[in-house]
Amino acid sequence: MNSGIMRVLTWVVFGILLMGTVALAGDDDKKQAEKRGEIDAMAASALDELFAKSEGAKELYGKAAGYAVFDNLKIAIGISGGGGAGVAVAKDGKRTYMKMGTGGIGLGFGGQKYQVVFLFETEKALVSFVEKGWQADTSAQAAAGDAGANVGASFKDGVALYQMTDKGLMASADITGTKYWKNDDLNE
Repeated sequence: MNSGIMRVLTWVVFGILLMGTVALAGDDDKKQAEKRGEIDAMAASALDELFAKSEGAKELYGKAAGYAVFDNLKIAIGISGGGGAGVAVAKDGKRTYMKMGTGGIGLGFGGQKYQVVFLFETEKALVSFVEKGWQADTSAQAAAGDAGANVGASFKDGVALYQMTDKGLMASADITGTKYWKNDDLNE
């Protein structure tokens, strides 16, 4: 083959590969947009449920500089581990999508699906959570329906925390050994 035809064929192959890469990037963008939509819907639903169960949480939300909501799955077979996804939202509407991971050792067997809602008293507390992540090394207290209506009724160290399962709000949020960080893929 002459060099002119080879150049044309090379450019045609290069063009096809480039179009395929752009198409794949478009698919990734669509998948990321769908994932962000799923996380936003989960967060809105969790907030609605929280406000229906705790008037104190609704009041704190009104005073908060922002919030974060995570959907988590934790599995325990002597050793526990889990993960999830969520979103941190400032009062101005800026969203930062995040991941979380948890692990621990203890007696236990089974799985638990739950949501965690953080309310941040100040913009500084929210920005610190988003930029530095957050690591929980001890159990935190949360609101618990009628039995613990006052438990999560105030900010502690700039954060109010609520944990919800299919059984309702829990009096103690077991977030020991949990780390939160930005989801680079969804924040592009």
